[in-house]
Amino acid sequence: MSRVDVSNGQLLLRATIDSDRLDKYIWNSKVSFDIEIHEDDKDAEILSLEKVQAAVLKKTGDSYLIRCQLPESVFVKEERGSIRIPFVLGMRAHATVVVYEEELSLSGLLKNLSIGGCLLEIPIEDCTTLAVGQELPELHVEFPNGQGFATRARIRHIRPLGGSLQAAVGVQFIDVAPEVQKDLTHVVNECEREAARRTGLRPMEFATSPLFIAGEKARQAIHKARRERIKAERLPPMVQGVREVSKRLQLSLMFLKNRNRFPQDMVYDCADTLIYLLTKDRRQLLYALSYLNSAPDWVRHSIETAVHLADYMLTTPPLVGKAREGMVGALLHVMGKSLLLCRELPSLKIYMTPAQKTLLQGHVTALLDKLEAVGWQPGSTCRDVIENSNERLDGSGYPAGKTAEQLSDIARYMAVAKAIDKLTHARNEMPPKPPIDAYRWVNERAHGFERTMLVEYIQTYGLYPIGKLARYSNGFLAWIVDVDLKGMPSQVHIVKNLRFPDTSMDVIISSADFDQIGKLEGIVNPAEHAIAR
Repeated sequence: MSRVDVSNGQLLLRATIDSDRLDKYIWNSKVSFDIEIHEDDKDAEILSLEKVQAAVLKKTGDSYLIRCQLPESVFVKEERGSIRIPFVLGMRAHATVVVYEEELSLSGLLKNLSIGGCLLEIPIEDCTTLAVGQELPELHVEFPNGQGFATRARIRHIRPLGGSLQAAVGVQFIDVAPEVQKDLTHVVNECEREAARRTGLRPMEFATSPLFIAGEKARQAIHKARRERIKAERLPPMVQGVREVSKRLQLSLMFLKNRNRFPQDMVYDCADTLIYLLTKDRRQLLYALSYLNSAPDWVRHSIETAVHLADYMLTTPPLVGKAREGMVGALLHVMGKSLLLCRELPSLKIYMTPAQKTLLQGHVTALLDKLEAVGWQPGSTCRDVIENSNERLDGSGYPAGKTAEQLSDIARYMAVAKAIDKLTHARNEMPPKPPIDAYRWVNERAHGFERTMLVEYIQTYGLYPIGKLARYSNGFLAWIVDVDLKGMPSQVHIVKNLRFPDTSMDVIISSADFDQIGKLEGIVNPAEHAIAR
């Protein structure tokens, strides 16, 4: 944002973008955008402005000024005649979106509300199950005091929301029952009155609407969200960089699935960022990857295997020039799983039945078909990683059942890296294996995996990889921050003493002080001790 002129209600935006992309954001001289406001000790306030009148002025090259005429009121009149009420200045309401009855529901927050529909804020990772035009069996809205309404709905649009890991999902209410219409009219009127009071259109001495007087449950949810936000803001820069890649990868899937466009610049920027971080401080990056456990599993898996592949390719002279394309392939490889979500496979988080596992094996084909449909063709190295990471030396892999002579060194290494990553993380209700057990599992299947690639992997990451949670004999649990030349931990982040299970710790020590925590006993599962990043 460049300037705001309060006297005439004009907002001047500055954008550096090529003209073809600009045309996708401005349609019929109108633009939609979010204004994100950050204040100390407060959650970010995001105001969504939709279909604002805009005039584009070209400055130089790909630099543009966009003059927007802001609406006269925060209450926007919709085409169907109703008033859309924005949820501003702390107004909150919770939404439960039933995607498939008795199978999948999502949680979100209201951003605005009208008689005809609403705008929802939903985590981007959950939006993989949603599509424009999709009908929702039920949308239940609950206000802080416990009142609310429920109705059927249809998704009208999906887009990123501000700079967060949230999406804005516009829905239209359909088949509204007469008794629900009465409740809906009541809450819309109350929301309009409350928004007017908070924005100064009505005197503040008017009482707060009963809808927004929070009960204990709502207050606890607000405090928890605030603690999580403060915690995230204190993370090291390297961790924030990795989480930004996670966000961009999820946005890429949203664009591919719901806008039928492959965001090439965004995906390649993810690869470039990871390569930069890898070459800047490899060990810090490996440690930062452990903070991805809160991300969707397909995102965590994609980023970790992409880094491991680049780690291998950048130290193998013939492959250095192909590392960027290889990373893009690794980042995209499992994205096709989200394209397969449907009633038969409502989520990637569920315990998979044999039929669902079989369906999921079509993810490579689904991704390549989608990329072809949107007009993007991967390069040879990128396609090699996408197509062949699940193939095996003996032809037992998928999707094409290729054998050893048909597989490149890149594909052989990716097969090992992917298998170890899956085994060392919880999946399909199976607990993660310690690295040494994962290595043993792969080694026992030499008919499918290249043993020299397994040796390469073990020599690179060792028995106690950076980013794993270790247990010490005096009852301490600690994340491995760094290792020495022999692969033994040289610096750890202590987070718990099992003698006092209800308390947490936050201490980083080096090997000189390891006598305080005892001998290293092995790698453990963080979930068993309720430890999360």
